[in-house]
Amino acid sequence: MNVDWQILSSLVLYLLFMVGIGFYFYGKNNTPTDYFLGNRKLGAWVTSMSAQASDMSGWMLMGLPGAVYLAGFPEAWTAIGLALGTYFNWLLVAKRLRQYTKVSGDSITLPEFFSNRFRDDSGILRILCSIFIIIFYLFYTASGFVAGAKLFASVFGMTYLSGLMLSAFIIVVYTFAGGFLAVCWTDFFQGLLMLFAVILVPGMAIHSMGGFGATIDQINAFNPNLLNMLTDATGAPIAALTIASGLAWGLGYFGQPHILVRFMGIDNPNTVKKSRRIATVWVIFALVCAVLIGLVGRVFIAEDLSAAAGETIYITMVLKLFPGMIAGLFLAALLAAVMSTADSQLLVAASSVTGDFYKTLLRKNASDKELMWVSRIVVVVIAVIAALIATDQDSIVYQLVSFAWAGFGSTFGPLIVFSLFWRRMNKAGAIAGIVSGGVTAIAWHMLGQNIGGIFKLYELLPGFVVSSLFIVIVSLLTKAPSQAITDEFDRYPQCTE
Repeated sequence: MNVDWQILSSLVLYLLFMVGIGFYFYGKNNTPTDYFLGNRKLGAWVTSMSAQASDMSGWMLMGLPGAVYLAGFPEAWTAIGLALGTYFNWLLVAKRLRQYTKVSGDSITLPEFFSNRFRDDSGILRILCSIFIIIFYLFYTASGFVAGAKLFASVFGMTYLSGLMLSAFIIVVYTFAGGFLAVCWTDFFQGLLMLFAVILVPGMAIHSMGGFGATIDQINAFNPNLLNMLTDATGAPIAALTIASGLAWGLGYFGQPHILVRFMGIDNPNTVKKSRRIATVWVIFALVCAVLIGLVGRVFIAEDLSAAAGETIYITMVLKLFPGMIAGLFLAALLAAVMSTADSQLLVAASSVTGDFYKTLLRKNASDKELMWVSRIVVVVIAVIAALIATDQDSIVYQLVSFAWAGFGSTFGPLIVFSLFWRRMNKAGAIAGIVSGGVTAIAWHMLGQNIGGIFKLYELLPGFVVSSLFIVIVSLLTKAPSQAITDEFDRYPQCTE
């Protein structure tokens, strides 16, 4: 293992800072509400920055740049879809979800909210939600561990498995200790670092190649098709399915639990507008620059990289552009991207297992202290399983994130939207929407890998449509919600606390 001690020292200092935040908040978690929702004390800046940092993950600095590096500008359709999805999620969902979860039994998890919203005494909604949350978060968390493993392997020459174990250990330590507030505050700092890095790295590369115009000329000289959003790298027109698939990524935002829980933790519903502006600006800059990393990296790096190695283009550029501790700082930004999402996912998955399985089915009278320790144990267990999934050294971050993103968007996206906007929706419709959306996403993904054709369409779009149809049809064909449910629906938009 070849160790650059200056880079290592930067990463160690950064990690100590993150872990220190986790242990600072260790003593501030006295109840499950503290641990999972921070007692709803998030301000506008922390809410927006932590939501976006947890959103983008290693995908922003590895997955998307790697895809653009290999396929060119057409991958920017995904970035456009994500930018639109970010804005409309904040505009349509954030404030309403914060208000409704407070009014509906002061819910601290999404499964609990759905159970309270539809007066589900049977527990079936909570159990179904938890099952799909665990399935998709295993793959999503695995993507973060893969990104961390590639970082340590590329920079320090570690074996892939050693890098995997190290990245998993780091993330688990401060998630285990600090809970929601630690995750959000670390994400706030990580979001700032990620934005700084994603802007400066392509900017410095463009400067070193003679400026923006000269860089564009070099890309055109290498392959002019890389700059055309309507053709692939060979010059062939891209299919309408490809464009639709890219834009469909935006629908996924409505169903991502690790993002939605940030909305639930906002201190005051009236701060959402400020948070929305901050988040929108952040995501536009971040996505534009992530695409630039892939495009510029194609000519900045002389060698041809494979699909798996292409995801290390950011790392390769950093090591060529910056010396010692400065390179370490920019590599810490990648680690920040990985940690900011994986920690959130672990926490949401743990909250679901603890509250919706353990307390609901096994230990209804469990004390707050007991639930806290069960939650921490679940964090470790889920991390171990996700790490086992990530042991495949040919794993591609983009593909793992794509599958999990589609799964959550299909399973919970329509459920969230209809729950907040449709008074006539009932429990039967909610159950039908969860099952049909999740199963469609999984089945469509498998068919796309084995059959192709129409099944090459990103599974999020058919999953979202099918779930929406089932929610509407089943709700209309079954008994209308009770007076208590509709009264609460009418009242929740007035919540200001």
